[in-house]
Amino acid sequence: MTKTIFPKDFLWGGATAANQLEGGYLEGGRGPSIDDALPGGKQRMAVVSSPDFDWTIDPDKYVYPNHSGIDFYHHYQEDIAMFAEMGFKVYRFSISWSRIFPQGDETEPNEAGLVFYDQVIDECLRHNIQPLITLHHYEMPLYLAKHYGGWKNKQLIEFFQRFTATVINRYGDRVKLFLTFNEINSAAHLPVLSQGLVHKTGADDPKNMFQAWHNQFVASAQAVKIAHEFDPAIKVGNMIIYSTSYAYNSDPVNQIANLEYNQDFNFYCADVQVRGEYPAYTDRYMASKGVKRSDLDITDEELALIKKYHVDFISFSYYMSTTTEVTGVSHETAEGNLLGGTKNPYLESSEWGWQIDPAGLRIALNELYGRYRVPLFIVENGLGAKDQVEADGRIFDDYRINYLKSHIQAIANALEDGVPVMGYTPWGCIDLVSASTGEMSKRYGFIYVDQDDQGHGTLARSKKKSFNWYQRVIATNGAQLDNEVDY
Repeated sequence: MTKTIFPKDFLWGGATAANQLEGGYLEGGRGPSIDDALPGGKQRMAVVSSPDFDWTIDPDKYVYPNHSGIDFYHHYQEDIAMFAEMGFKVYRFSISWSRIFPQGDETEPNEAGLVFYDQVIDECLRHNIQPLITLHHYEMPLYLAKHYGGWKNKQLIEFFQRFTATVINRYGDRVKLFLTFNEINSAAHLPVLSQGLVHKTGADDPKNMFQAWHNQFVASAQAVKIAHEFDPAIKVGNMIIYSTSYAYNSDPVNQIANLEYNQDFNFYCADVQVRGEYPAYTDRYMASKGVKRSDLDITDEELALIKKYHVDFISFSYYMSTTTEVTGVSHETAEGNLLGGTKNPYLESSEWGWQIDPAGLRIALNELYGRYRVPLFIVENGLGAKDQVEADGRIFDDYRINYLKSHIQAIANALEDGVPVMGYTPWGCIDLVSASTGEMSKRYGFIYVDQDDQGHGTLARSKKKSFNWYQRVIATNGAQLDNEVDY
């Protein structure tokens, strides 16, 4: 075994979200969430972005895979035991807001929902796995989207404060790592998931996006305040999509466009949540969308709260880089994690068109630390791919191993650059429902789940080759990354 650059307390693990694996739809007093209204299939985002979409759940017309997920609700003990077998130090998961407050605006929580997460947390701790809890992972109660219009409504600040206080007071004695809003900057491209806005409730008006962001910034600051007052040892992070961006060429027009892309997408939300104030380019960004800061409902009291209670660390998802080209040159486009851009001719792409760029992760880590000087946590990274089950049940997913190996090496390079990285939790450590397409066939996990895109299957869990590989990566603290492993 060679010497490892990873610190001895590095948090290796995996990440999931309640809406994509939990199931238990309407069980234990749970109310429906916005994800329960998202149909399965490649047209999922086109459907919810259409002018006619009004959050109606129509099972005669669509399949809703989020309703069942992979039934973690009844399989959590088995799944966490498999995470422990891999050697997880940390497990990132989310708490479904509508399992705790079924409508979202109640004054008293649903005890059955609280008990369920008591059991999940205790099961993790029994296996010496530290929980990392996301408070808001695209899981707004459906009632709040339909009757309050989503996060553009300032009343949601109060409702989320009650939810956060309930969670911290219940679990803060056992959980010391929390994240506020998952991929908060994703609203720049698709406000339905993080802000609960659709066409009928103003998703097409950028003013609503900026107001919703402000309300979430206030709610995030309140979450930090609640956590730190409960226990100063609790650390709260934000969570953004980070997509390292390159100008397509040296044309200054593309260079400026790339500068603005980074400011508006990669940095805007983090600047507020980490630095505690709106950045200097805010008015330029808002003006580019036809919005003035004076259009928004922002108070001095809220700005003071944001300033005082900034997050302790930055967490982010990294799947791909993007390329900026605005001069009108003909080019191919790329797909991506809620974003696309110009196709980079130097990179390969996944089956879903996401461009694979491990070097971009090293750049991302250096850019973020250079800008903010706070610890960083990579809480999502992975390869969505179709897996082939062999006759003997084995799955040789070397393509997944190659993807993860190259990104882990990029983390090691960033550590050598002096960047403090807290941990690494690859996305979908167990197969789950894809957020972007609602498919099971787009698999990320180390653990295979026998279920198809229509929700049919035995739900049996089995180990892929990557399971054994990641087990060794953790056991050697990142020292052994080669593909040759017993399986």
